[in-house]
Amino acid sequence: MKQLILKVWENDRIAESVYRMVLEGPELEEQKPGQFVNIRLDGQFLRRPISVCESEAGMLTIIYKVVGRGTEALSRRRRRDTLDVLTGLGNGYDLSKAGDRPLLLGGGVGVPPLVMLARKLREQGKEVTAVLGFNTKEEVFGETAFRMMDCTAIVTTVDGSYGTKGFVTDALPEDYSYFYTCGPEPMLKAVYRKTVTSGQFSFEERMGCGFGACMGCSCRTITGYKRICREGPVLEKEEILWE
Repeated sequence: MKQLILKVWENDRIAESVYRMVLEGPELEEQKPGQFVNIRLDGQFLRRPISVCESEAGMLTIIYKVVGRGTEALSRRRRRDTLDVLTGLGNGYDLSKAGDRPLLLGGGVGVPPLVMLARKLREQGKEVTAVLGFNTKEEVFGETAFRMMDCTAIVTTVDGSYGTKGFVTDALPEDYSYFYTCGPEPMLKAVYRKTVTSGQFSFEERMGCGFGACMGCSCRTITGYKRICREGPVLEKEEILWE
């Protein structure tokens, strides 16, 4: 973990209440797929944890949805503004288990961490299928990014206004070697029930400290409770015990 002062390079609205922010700083190291950052905002007691969408040395991209005062304040940041950011948080995805045809399943703001994951898997020559789930057409983003990497991209919307009507579990392909997923807990539970291979789950949780001190974001597993911010946010399918 590193605490850095990063400069806003871009901060643009890309869908309904969804923004894409690019941050830059000379000390910024490349993050791993599935890791997250924790951003301090003036007037807010808790930092805001946000998954990393893309990363390289000196620059990273996050995509976030405005859901409260903290993210609303973040959406008002402009180019050359600075942010206090904790980087390198979480364990990230393990790419070594992907097999030849990995499946990526993302719901809403669970889609962004799958972008860098897809890029890394494609660099290894994997045939990647990504199923992206949203409520409505106005909320859809990310489809182009996956297609530009020559991934098979399938979009679902709950109301049927774009792509396949239904949830990501309604568009599962018949053949895949392994899966990676990120999204709200009801979606993750449905993915757990309907997938036929092993896989990895990235959990979206409200966090206090973001680095394991407060135990406020624990998840029950076969070996006891694990902290989403420290031992997670990625957990293996076989270790998760749903409440």
